[in-house]
Amino acid sequence: MKKSLRATKDMGKMLGGEEEKDPDAAKKEEERQEALRQQEEERKAKHARMEAEREKVRQTIRDKYGLKKKEEKEAEEKAAMEQACEGSLTRPKKAIPRGCGDDEEEDEESILDTVLKFLPGPLQDMFKK
Repeated sequence: MKKSLRATKDMGKMLGGEEEKDPDAAKKEEERQEALRQQEEERKAKHARMEAEREKVRQTIRDKYGLKKKEEKEAEEKAAMEQACEGSLTRPKKAIPRGCGDDEEEDEESILDTVLKFLPGPLQDMFKK
């Protein structure tokens, strides 16, 4: 008889009937949430310790090889840029790479001179005139 009673209760739940309410359900849920919060805090503390240990190792390496932190490098570069632009009202000019810009004539002459060096003597005389 118990089996058939159970089957009808389960069928009633599946068909949208009322579920049996656990009197301690709210208390259990609260305990579960607290346990989850505590686990999360422990996990964060563990990761913070691990990161502090890693940073200590990184700093040892930086000291050994004379390296700087990325933030320190960026701060120094920014300070250098600001110092260079102190009296200027416009943004700083970007450096023009060698070989670009107004030096085209010099480059052409040097190429021509290079080619002339490899020509035989009479041909060199013809091109120089």
